Amino acid sequence: MSYIVTGGAGFIGGHLVDYLVSRRSDVIAIDDLSGGSYINSKSKFVKLDLRRPANMNTPKGSGIFHFAANPSVRDSMTNPTEHFDRDVKTTVNVMESARKADSEFVVFLSTSAVYGEAKRLPTSESDPVNPISNYAEFKLLAESIICFYSRNYGIKAASLRLANVVGGRSDHGVVYDFVKKLRHSQETLEILGDGSQSKSYMYIDDAIRAIMTAASKMPDSYSMFNVGSTDRISVKEIAQIVAGKMGISPKYIYKDWGRGRGWSGDVKHMQLDASRIRKLGWRPKFSSSQAVSKAVDDALRE
Repeated sequence: MSYIVTGGAGFIGGHLVDYLVSRRSDVIAIDDLSGGSYINSKSKFVKLDLRRPANMNTPKGSGIFHFAANPSVRDSMTNPTEHFDRDVKTTVNVMESARKADSEFVVFLSTSAVYGEAKRLPTSESDPVNPISNYAEFKLLAESIICFYSRNYGIKAASLRLANVVGGRSDHGVVYDFVKKLRHSQETLEILGDGSQSKSYMYIDDAIRAIMTAASKMPDSYSMFNVGSTDRISVKEIAQIVAGKMGISPKYIYKDWGRGRGWSGDVKHMQLDASRIRKLGWRPKFSSSQAVSKAVDDALRE
């Protein structure tokens, strides 16, 4: 089978392309290079802006991994039109291509942020969704579009609501932010929020295994899976791991947007109940602190 990975030059997309290529699969990576720049030379790369209706030249019966998006929650609160185009319009265009090509399946990367400030932790797929950012709202709209196409056109599809994913080649997120800041100045470290925010973190290898589990074992109808580690870690603890790995002791300076949040739309606490995908055989190998520690090692080698 051939595979298409939209957002294939990005962080998670690039790692998935690597995985598929290592299995000698026929892979087409699609990206407009606006956010990522990684290209695996053993895959076929197509530069394409999916915001505009275009023929993706999707091979008949191929599997599609739809990862193209703008990952910045903060930016979505000040630039919603751009995020709508990249998260919602692209999804319509991808699903139209999947319909015309009679694709074998579509796996979509959604986000844990769709739950907003969840009243119950860990949060399951049956708990209410309550987005507090445009990023999360548009991901939820994209889920709805994929569900519609799946049920009306018979496309097997799954949406994965991921916890925070960390690892090598990431160019955003708290680990990247802290390493970048401390490389610039080792005396102080600005922490967005009050440092008590606590969330689940998942190492990239665990995320790739979850994606492939969903692709190979999803039901014939539309399905939705939470994907995350079994615990969470605070922002201050992440800062301590980064500083410890770098052998320094910076002074922490907190920049609180309000109610302990780091920015508008920031979910303060997040931990997912991933028992549904665990029933398919997936298990995370790393805890949140182990995932962060490995990601810091990756960042320091880059």
